[in-house]
Amino acid sequence: MIDVKTITSLQAETVKQWHEEEIDNRYDGFLNLVCRQHQQNFRLWHEEDIARSTDVTDAELAEVKRRIDKLNQRRNDLIEQLDDALIDQLRQNNVEPLPSARLNTETPGSAIDRLSILSLRIHHMQEQANREDAEPAHRRKATDKLEVLYQQLEDLSGSLAELLADVFAGRRLLKVYRQMKMYNDPTMNPYLYSAKIRPAA
Repeated sequence: MIDVKTITSLQAETVKQWHEEEIDNRYDGFLNLVCRQHQQNFRLWHEEDIARSTDVTDAELAEVKRRIDKLNQRRNDLIEQLDDALIDQLRQNNVEPLPSARLNTETPGSAIDRLSILSLRIHHMQEQANREDAEPAHRRKATDKLEVLYQQLEDLSGSLAELLADVFAGRRLLKVYRQMKMYNDPTMNPYLYSAKIRPAA
């Protein structure tokens, strides 16, 4: 079964590493998939920072928005792939859900995604708590928020560990709910497909 501590350690370590070195993926198997999904959140975080900058042109902002859309699509695709991979593991281990097994409101892939985002929040909040150029009140505020984030990390990682234990014991069902995002699909987004038939101005 997947060790949640290994996942959260991977996420925290790579966030620090990727701020100092090139983004890479040194993992195998399921953790390789976890790292790939985490990379999308890392890139998204920094694109969102750029999108909120006041010194970029409208053209640059439009390009950032397009990159954000693509990254978010990949992020959601990889959440589904995480759940697909877990279902494959269940099949390989001949795990059958018990008659009393019930669905959870969140899949393990979605929880891993949330842990990924939490690792980014913690890293950047720690930066704020350590800022030597900031006022003491700012650093205290960041430190107080860090305590909340670490509590959320403990709660969510514990909940994920329990969910995985239940899934692999057959006590919980695991299904993949496809996001089926429509806005990036030129055949599904009305604005995109109608643009082909709209008369030129």
